[in-house]
Amino acid sequence: MDASRVFVKDVKRVVVKVGTAVVTRSDGRMALGRLGALCEQIKELNIDGFEVILVSSGAVSAGRQRLRFRKLVNSSFADLQKPQAELDGKACAAVGQNGLMALYDTLFSQLDLTAAQLLVTDNDFRDPNFRSQLSETVNQLLDSKVVPVLNENDAGSTLNKDSSGIFWDNDSLAALLALELKADLLVLLSDVDGLYSGPPSDPQSKLIHTYVKEKHQSEVTFGDKSRLGRGGMTAKVKAAVHAAQAGIPVIIASGKATDNIIKVIKGQRVGTLFHQDAHLWSSVKETGSREMAVAARECSRRLQALSAQERKKILLDIADALEDNEQLIKIENDADVAVAQMAGYDKSLVARLALKTGKISSLAKSIRVLADMEEPIGRILKKTEIADGLVLEKTSCPLGVLLIVFESRPDALVQIASLAVRSGNGLLLKGGKEAKRSNAILHKVITSALPATVGEKLIGLVTTREEIPDLLKLDDVIDLVIPRGSNKLVSQIKESTKIPVLGHADGICHVYVDKSANMDMAKQIVLDAKMDYPAACNAMETLLVHKDLLQNGGLDALVTELRSEGVDLFGGPRASALQELNIPATKTFHKEYNTPACTVEVVDNVHAAVEHINQHGSAHTDCIVAEDEKVAEVFLKQVDSAAVLHNASTRFCDGFRFGLGAEVGISTSRIHARGPVGVEGLLTTRWILKGNGQIVDGDKAVVYTHKDLPIASLTL
Repeated sequence: MDASRVFVKDVKRVVVKVGTAVVTRSDGRMALGRLGALCEQIKELNIDGFEVILVSSGAVSAGRQRLRFRKLVNSSFADLQKPQAELDGKACAAVGQNGLMALYDTLFSQLDLTAAQLLVTDNDFRDPNFRSQLSETVNQLLDSKVVPVLNENDAGSTLNKDSSGIFWDNDSLAALLALELKADLLVLLSDVDGLYSGPPSDPQSKLIHTYVKEKHQSEVTFGDKSRLGRGGMTAKVKAAVHAAQAGIPVIIASGKATDNIIKVIKGQRVGTLFHQDAHLWSSVKETGSREMAVAARECSRRLQALSAQERKKILLDIADALEDNEQLIKIENDADVAVAQMAGYDKSLVARLALKTGKISSLAKSIRVLADMEEPIGRILKKTEIADGLVLEKTSCPLGVLLIVFESRPDALVQIASLAVRSGNGLLLKGGKEAKRSNAILHKVITSALPATVGEKLIGLVTTREEIPDLLKLDDVIDLVIPRGSNKLVSQIKESTKIPVLGHADGICHVYVDKSANMDMAKQIVLDAKMDYPAACNAMETLLVHKDLLQNGGLDALVTELRSEGVDLFGGPRASALQELNIPATKTFHKEYNTPACTVEVVDNVHAAVEHINQHGSAHTDCIVAEDEKVAEVFLKQVDSAAVLHNASTRFCDGFRFGLGAEVGISTSRIHARGPVGVEGLLTTRWILKGNGQIVDGDKAVVYTHKDLPIASLTL
C-alpha cells in the first residue's frame, strides 16, 4: 500500500463516476468490454462489503448514435444531400438514457446484482426535502445490496452548456453526491491515467500522483475537453478539488484499465489523488538542490543576526507548535507505521518509526531544555593582547549548512532541527521513505513556527532519494554531512562526497565484565545495555567476560539472565566451545545485531579485552564493570573509543543524557566532534581582531606582547 493511500483502509462507501469517453468507443457506440469490467469490479466490491454508488455519463452519446441511425433510415437520398442539423442534446438524452440503463441492468443481472436508476436535475437539489429523500432512498438501496446508478436528467434539465448551478456536469454531480451521501471516497474514471502536468499526448508531460493545489494550480496545462461529454479534465479537477477540500478524498484514474477501481481500494498508487492533507505530504515548490542549500545559508545568516533572546523564543515556539499539533502528528505517524507493518518491515525498524505516547511531549521538553542552555553563538573562547591596543578574540560561530540523512526515526528530525536552530545553522533533511508522512508533518509544524525574519527555508526537506547525489556534490555550499542510519548508508555517503562527513558506520559496543566486578551490578548493566533499546546504536552487541568467571559461575549467571529476557546468544571461539553453555558459534565479531541478540566471548584479562575491542569494535561506546580501580583505569585509558564508561550502561552515551540538550548523532571520527554531537559539535571558530590603526610594515613598529586577557563577557 502506498503511504499516501493509507486512508483507504477506512473506506466503506464509494462513489464511482464513469465518463462518456470511457463508456463509449471513439465511434460513439457503447464500449461493452469496459462496461463489463466496470460491473465486475463493482460486483467484487459488493461481495467484500463495500457500498458502491455509480454515477454514469454516456446517455447523450448513446442516444445520439441511435437517433442518427433512425434519421438515416427515415431520410430520402435528397434529404441526405442537405446540410444536417445538429441533433438536440435533450432528445438524445431521452433516447439514450433508456438504452444505457437497459445495458447496465443486463450486465448487472448476469452478475446476480440488481441496479436502480435515479435521475436528478440541478433544480432538484435546491429542495431540502428532495435531498433528504434522495439520501434515504440510496441508503435503502445500499442496505439491500442494490447498485444505485445516478445520472443527470439531461432531457429535463434547464441548464445549458454555459450555465452554472449547484452542479454543472456529471463530474460535479458526482462530487455533490459524494458529499450528500457521506461517501468515504470518490473515484472519477477518465480515458487517461490521471492528471498530467500538461496534455497527456505531450511526451514532456508527467503524471501527477498527488495533487497539491498550491503547487499544481498554476503549473498544470490542460488539453482539450472531452471528445464526447461536457466535462474533460478541467471539470474533473474542479470537482475533485471541491470534494477534497470538503474532506472527501478523490482519485482520478483511467477507466480503460479493467481493474483500476480494485487497485484504488487496495491503496495502490493509481491515478491522481486529491486529499485535503496533500499539502502536508509534498513541498509546495520543488526547488533545485543548489537553490535549497543557498536558501538555507541565507536564512541561517538572518538567524545569526538575531539576539540570543530572539533565537531562544524560536525554540520555545517550536516546542509549543509540536504540542499544539500532537494529534495531527500522531495521525500521520500511525499511517506510516501501518504501511511499514503491512509491508513486512523488520520489527526493529517499525519500533524506531513509531512515535509512542508521550514522545511529542518529551521532544518538546528537550527543546525547552535546549533553549535554556547557555547561548552558544558568539562566545568568546579566548582573548589575547597581540600588541598594545591590538586585541584578538577567538569566538564560536555556526558551521553553515548541514545535510543530515537519517533513516526510520522521525523523532530525529525534531532533535536535529532544534539543534540547527540553537547553533544558528541552515539545515537540509532527508529522512527515510518509511517515515515520509511523519517527516512531512513534523517539518511543516517546525518551519511554520519560524519567524518571517528568518524564513521557512532555513530547514529544507529533501523528499526524494534522487536528490541526494546532487546535494553531495555541493561542497561549496554544504559544510557538513551527518548520516544517521545503517552501515551501508554511512559508507555510501562517505564514498560519494568531498564534503566532510561526521558520523559512525557501526555501533558495535562492548561490555567487559572483569573478575573484580560486583555481579549483581554486572547483571543490571549487561541487561540494560542490551535490552533497554536493542535497536539503538549504543546498545551492547558483544559481552566480554574474564576467564575466572567460568569457574565462579559468573558467566553462567550472565548467560541465564540474558536468555531469560529473550536474548539470542552467539559465541566466539572460546565461549561456543563451552558445552555447558550451548552457545552457537558466531561467524564474525564485527556484528551489529540491532535486535535482542549479542555475541559472548571469554578473555584472559583487561589487556585482552582492550585488544579485542580495539580490533573488533567500531570506536563507538564501550564499558567495563569492575571494582578494581587500577584495572578500570587501564580500560579507560587504552580503549580507543568515542565514549568509555566504568560501571555504567552503554545506553548513557546519548546527547540528552550527557546534558547536551539533544544530539544530531554520535561521531566516531577523530576530527572535529567525537561522541554524542550536540550544539558544540555544530560550531566552529573564527577570529576577531580589534585595533586602532595598527599596520604591519615589516613588523618594524610593532611590539608583540601575546598576553592572555581575562574574558569579561561570554558572548559578543
